[in-house]
Amino acid sequence: DFLCISLVNGFIQLRYNLGDRTIILQSLQQVHVNGNTWHSLNAGRVGNEGYVDLDGINITQKASPGMNALDTHTDFFVGGVSSLNLVNPMAIENEPTGFTGCIRQIVINNRELNLTVSDPKGGANIGDCDGTDCGYTVCKNNGTCQLENSGFSCSCPREWTGTTCEQSIYCSQNMCGSHALCIPQPSSFSYTCACTLGWTGKYCDNKIKFYIAKFVGNSYIKYTDPFYGKRDLQYSRLSLNFTTNQTEGLIAWMGKSEDEDNDFLAIGLANGTLKVVINLGERISVPLMYSKYFTCSDGRWHFVTVVQNQTCIKVYLDEELILFEDIDPERKYTALNYGGICYFGGFEIGRKVNIVTTGLFQKEFFGKIKDVVLFQDSKKIQLMKAEGYNIHDGNSGN
Repeated sequence: DFLCISLVNGFIQLRYNLGDRTIILQSLQQVHVNGNTWHSLNAGRVGNEGYVDLDGINITQKASPGMNALDTHTDFFVGGVSSLNLVNPMAIENEPTGFTGCIRQIVINNRELNLTVSDPKGGANIGDCDGTDCGYTVCKNNGTCQLENSGFSCSCPREWTGTTCEQSIYCSQNMCGSHALCIPQPSSFSYTCACTLGWTGKYCDNKIKFYIAKFVGNSYIKYTDPFYGKRDLQYSRLSLNFTTNQTEGLIAWMGKSEDEDNDFLAIGLANGTLKVVINLGERISVPLMYSKYFTCSDGRWHFVTVVQNQTCIKVYLDEELILFEDIDPERKYTALNYGGICYFGGFEIGRKVNIVTTGLFQKEFFGKIKDVVLFQDSKKIQLMKAEGYNIHDGNSGN
């Protein structure tokens, strides 16, 4: 599989192959090669339907039956590759050659790649296109860069300050401690402190320990499984206890959650009942819903276990088997390649659950979680040793 954007005889060309055939789209107009015109390019695919938009002129390739997931596990290359023989002959029209020109503001699946000296994994023979200290987006948050004798200065919009407009004015006098992030609250002309794991309080200066994690809606825990490389991913298992009085919320997400093609196993609540969704590759299974009158939003502790045996899924609630389904009798994909990442209660600050899960779950979790066990491990995972924010001690009080 591959996806390749190239310049061919002055036209932009998108080629991709999802495993069955190579699809080719080409821009209607040529690019200017005078060396001083910037072009805006949007290109990609949704399933196997492709699109290329050059400076607002769009062409699309309608979807047709066939494969619709891009299975690539290689590095992402910009402007060239480390070795030209890595390039699939079907990915380009002519002999492969590196790009000569300037590239800026690359956004992949809504995430911008920082084209700096330190951020990429590697590279060679790259120069600075702007040629001045201002460079590209040196001033953050729509600040304007002005060249000075000794470098540059930034003129910042009203709500931002700092040498590169990197700091909200609402956080400029913040009292958040060293174990906190300042979160601006423009509507109230104020801020709140988001506490790292193990700290709490208004300014995150109270140290805590917990075995029961309490989530308050803007909380999350991200756990990295140290045994991921040794797991048999065709036989996954996740169990935990939870309690909540809310009818919606994401309890657990086993998977990287970086783009639409990442495998995942998700547990949450919808309309007060348990909802389990699994993606082993290419397409998301139909959500498994426990539709009996029983509600999980009653403020009591509930024990849930999800077992994946290749494409067969079993869900236990309070030690009763409530769901049993074969999500793909054809056994096309049988392993949960979750990348060793597990989220609990939500995702990183600024990433909303309904957007990251594309509407599978509506909001972050309010409630408590304890006794999380992965696979057949003999020990519960230590949530205290993960990373996260705004987690309270669920042992004490409510």
